[in-house]
Amino acid sequence: MDNEKIKTMLLDIQESSIDFSVIQTGKESKRVNGFYKPDTHEIFLHNANFKSENQLIYTAIHEYTHHLVTIEKQELNPAAAMGGCKVHTQEFWAKFGNLLSIAEEKGYYRIGWQDSPELKELTEDIKKNYLEKNGELMQEFGKKLAKAWELCKEADIRYEDYIDRVLCLPRNAEKDIRKVGAVPVNPAIGFENMKVVASVKKPDQRAEVEQEFLEGNKSPSSVRELMKQKSQSAKQDDKKTKLEKEKTRLERTISQLTQRLEIVEESLASL
Repeated sequence: MDNEKIKTMLLDIQESSIDFSVIQTGKESKRVNGFYKPDTHEIFLHNANFKSENQLIYTAIHEYTHHLVTIEKQELNPAAAMGGCKVHTQEFWAKFGNLLSIAEEKGYYRIGWQDSPELKELTEDIKKNYLEKNGELMQEFGKKLAKAWELCKEADIRYEDYIDRVLCLPRNAEKDIRKVGAVPVNPAIGFENMKVVASVKKPDQRAEVEQEFLEGNKSPSSVRELMKQKSQSAKQDDKKTKLEKEKTRLERTISQLTQRLEIVEESLASL
């Protein structure tokens, strides 16, 4: 696959408002598979690192994600566009995951783990006997901690001290574990994802987030970013609703004051 073909593929996955170039170095690197230069908008790929075109495409999409994130930063704040564009933030991983999904849908890329019978069997073993069982265990752990909290309260014992010096459990970890035990969450998604689901307050929204994990076609970062976007949208809608209500109250008040003013003016005229 030559440079122009790679570029055409990337543009078909997502358009770019700023032009960029793809350069295959022909070299092998033990440090990185590729890199992106934001000042020149160049994607460099150490193609000697790859054993297959699939691996090359994966790295090309990774570096293209850096390019797209850079453009978004430029649009929001041109002065800070170059700073942090190479950082692998949650936003970056979410976008990268979405681009990979599009690439799979268009037939450019496939992870292909099911093609290996041994890997497929191992994956099923990991999901069932480790991720799910660990999720079930941590769920029960959370219920035990909730019980310990009640017993500490009855015995006039500071629960925080019990957690710190008896169980030697970090407080943030204790909080996450107890939260997972307090709400119904499917342990099949694994403990780390259970923590994300358990943090959602509304049951219907919690079920929606859980379903995203169960479907298995989005990375945890993508799901978190989706939650963040929905939360921001809800806040904007809430702000709009508040302003509309305030506008209605002000209009009602103005109408009442206008009527009162007319009465006062009429009274003054009759004196």
